[in-house]
Amino acid sequence: MISYEKAPDVEQLAALVVRALTLDYIDINRLHFYRSTGSRSRRVQARIHGMGRIWFDALGLKPHYIIEVISEEFDRLDQIEKERVVIHELMHIPSKFSGGFVPHKGKINRKSVEKMHKEYSERKNSLDAFVNSQ
Repeated sequence: MISYEKAPDVEQLAALVVRALTLDYIDINRLHFYRSTGSRSRRVQARIHGMGRIWFDALGLKPHYIIEVISEEFDRLDQIEKERVVIHELMHIPSKFSGGFVPHKGKINRKSVEKMHKEYSERKNSLDAFVNSQ
């Protein structure tokens, strides 16, 4: 049986990624983060969920996304791999934050994730240096 719990550590990491990469179109207040345990998925560290547009309309809500990390896979990764996984999931969110998804095909792959991770690492180090100099 799969169980879910909120994942504030993943939320903090995602907020840092969004800030460092200036992904201004991502509304961190409409992202939700959960850690699941008991999944039979293998080699999947995380996944992103959304609801169809009709659900948002029917419920009178703006689009929201859920990033689920699979505890058995995600938690054993080192920090750099966790960052890459979170970046990968955030890349699925379209620039209109519409509730839809950006597909893997031609957009999200190892190379594009690595490029964003490199940029994230550089900017994060600059942010850290700035904060520490204050």
